[in-house]
Amino acid sequence: MKSPATLARAAALLLPFLFTQQGFAWGHDAHSFINQLAGANLPQDVPAFLRSPEALSALYYYGPQPDRWRSEDDSLYNSFVAEHDIDLEWADLIGPLPHKRYDYVAALVAAQAKHPDLKLTPDKVGLLPYSTDEMYTMLKSAFRDYRSAVAKNEDTKPVEGEILFIAGWLGHYVGDGSQPLHVTANYNGWTYGPNPNGYTKAHIHQSYEGDYVHNNINIDDVAPLVAAAKTTTLPGDIFNDYMAYLRHSNSYVEKIYQLEKAGGFTAAGTPEAKTFTLERIAAGAIELRDIIYTAWVHSADPIPAYNGN
Repeated sequence: MKSPATLARAAALLLPFLFTQQGFAWGHDAHSFINQLAGANLPQDVPAFLRSPEALSALYYYGPQPDRWRSEDDSLYNSFVAEHDIDLEWADLIGPLPHKRYDYVAALVAAQAKHPDLKLTPDKVGLLPYSTDEMYTMLKSAFRDYRSAVAKNEDTKPVEGEILFIAGWLGHYVGDGSQPLHVTANYNGWTYGPNPNGYTKAHIHQSYEGDYVHNNINIDDVAPLVAAAKTTTLPGDIFNDYMAYLRHSNSYVEKIYQLEKAGGFTAAGTPEAKTFTLERIAAGAIELRDIIYTAWVHSADPIPAYNGN
């Protein structure tokens, strides 16, 4: 019998051909690649079902799922769009970001009074760190339930399905965070702040992460970059780590515009643009793998006492 690891590797090679392609944020392709590669590179001490071909298939499918939801109608789109992004140049106007969603909302309200020229509302500035942090907690809770079911010799199939769904949904937001245009006010053309280098003001977001990635990037090119990265257990409170990850992505915003200006994302583009994109997709898979693993490890911790707040 083939080992689970062998089956997982086989699934990783076959899965890209099992699903049709659509264009969404980071593109259907990149979101699916990120989720699948994160699952395929989880350590051996996670539950075996997480590394099965069925799990990799589910993670691959769930990668673009939040974009499918928000594409259903304008109301749902407008409700969900802020979960996928954060314009750090604007968010930083409040100072250090609070760890809780509604403290952040309150801080934006206070900052708005000092910056009447901007629209510092959550739907405009974005909520991406909070989407990810909250879903990490949901995943950790589901892992706790899995541990409990195993200890009681109960059927684990229902909670396995929950874990894969939450991990796949979480993966979408983690993947968004690796795309520099998801963490900047200049998310779709250089329209905020000085532009001395004459970067495009055209809407480049979808053409880059959708069309360019679909036509030029494949999972086999990304996979070695993920496999080479050492798996780490992040702090139990992942907010600060995730913010560092987002800020690292933000540091590449001008790089995207430089590559675009040089024709890097036109048709087949340039080798430099391809290398850059492979590394960004791999960064999303690495971060997601480490967050999933951290949720598993810390699901063994005692549940914090409820303080009534």
